[in-house]
Amino acid sequence: MPIQTTAEQDPATGVTPAAPWRIKALSVLPGYRLAVTFQDGTEGIADLSSILTSQNRGIFAGLEDSRLFEQAYLELGVVTWPNGADLDPAWMYEQIKDKKTWSIPF
Repeated sequence: MPIQTTAEQDPATGVTPAAPWRIKALSVLPGYRLAVTFQDGTEGIADLSSILTSQNRGIFAGLEDSRLFEQAYLELGVVTWPNGADLDPAWMYEQIKDKKTWSIPF
């Protein structure tokens, strides 16, 4: 079952992310994929399955554990994991806006 989160106002700062490339909705999908919706309505899939085979994963190596990967959440419009890994939403937006599916190279 996909896990979904939606952007909320950060109660600590009172900031609601509004840049078009900020993510407002996130669903964790099977196969190390994320379904994302950006503030401007752009939607797409980020495929992180290469995390299982890459030798240059850095902080993303821990996400090989599917239980950690499934804990993805939004923090001020950025996909973030409890181990400190996150994905640049502007980079993701640029890749997804035209192709709709993006295989993230690690």
